[in-house]
Amino acid sequence: MQAIPIDSPDDERLADYRDLTDVALRRVLEPEGGLYIAESAKVIARAVRAGHRPRSVLVQEKWLDDVRDVLGDEPGVPVYVVSSEVAEGLTGYVVHRGALAAMHRPVLPSVAEVVAQARRVVVLEDIVDHTNVGAIFRGAAGLGADAVLVSPRCADPLYRRSVRVSMGTVFQVPWTRLPEWSEARGILHDLGFQLAALALADDAVPLDAFAAAAPERVALMLGAEGDGLSRGALAAADTVVTIPMAGGVDSLNVAAAAAVAMWELRVG
Repeated sequence: MQAIPIDSPDDERLADYRDLTDVALRRVLEPEGGLYIAESAKVIARAVRAGHRPRSVLVQEKWLDDVRDVLGDEPGVPVYVVSSEVAEGLTGYVVHRGALAAMHRPVLPSVAEVVAQARRVVVLEDIVDHTNVGAIFRGAAGLGADAVLVSPRCADPLYRRSVRVSMGTVFQVPWTRLPEWSEARGILHDLGFQLAALALADDAVPLDAFAAAAPERVALMLGAEGDGLSRGALAAADTVVTIPMAGGVDSLNVAAAAAVAMWELRVG
């Protein structure tokens, strides 16, 4: 591990970490630049264990030993050591967790590879809130979903906020991107999945009734807050499933709904 003290937020070696609060800029740079940001030694460690490679690490000195434990003798990874003032001036926010890493983005596997042994898969269509995406991944890890598939316009699971909210479980749960529904429906059917759309509809099957006779392989489809699943997604679904509600409430937050459905559909 190569520790390099830096005392200015304007140092060009820190360009990957600059202005992380500019969401629009990071959405462009992270996917197309082949990088994402992992925050905290715990999350960086999970990324490294998943086989992801750090390009560099930014750390405050009091957390340097934690980063050393994560990287060990990893060659060629510069570790930029900065003060809390430099870190805040660089990123635009207080770096409470002490360490950030610019990670090389891995090549996504095919859908068939991701779901090869899966029985319960969660499909996220056009969910643009990174917090909800991260929370759904955490639920998938904790409640036994085998994989997550995300639509072409779904928020990036490797965006900094998604990773943080997921507590690093985006590195634990297998995932990849689906093509558009015109192609995705056939792929999932050919792999033996029944598509269950979680949505409000007059002919929807209550979740507990669906779970009582659930198919061997289920792809649970969830849509964005407010708009829900698209017409294309609903047309692709084999079954529409709903969570029975009380108290005049018609639906839950998408992350909460995902957790309820994953629990009900758990295997074993």
